[in-house]
Amino acid sequence: MAADLTATEQQHVRVALRALRFRFGTWAAVADALHYRPESMKGTACGRAPITPTVAFRVARLANVGIDDLLAGKFRLPGQCAACGHVAQPEEADSRRSTP
Repeated sequence: MAADLTATEQQHVRVALRALRFRFGTWAAVADALHYRPESMKGTACGRAPITPTVAFRVARLANVGIDDLLAGKFRLPGQCAACGHVAQPEEADSRRSTP
């Protein structure tokens, strides 16, 4: 069975999920906002379950970004890694800038 979203699109949604986790503080809060169980959300975010179009649309709506931008990987928080979704704390970003 073919996936509805490409692997790249799914990765972009996962990066956005990590940004939302940073913004909301916990996976439980993100899951609640997206109307999912926290266990299911963690599994989806870490890649144990595929990103469905329904999840992608809910993430786009919660992130207040267009679905096309989300799937293209254009949604990120300041200081967020485009590859893995890690969001640098202000002190991490400062230390990276001061390192020669």
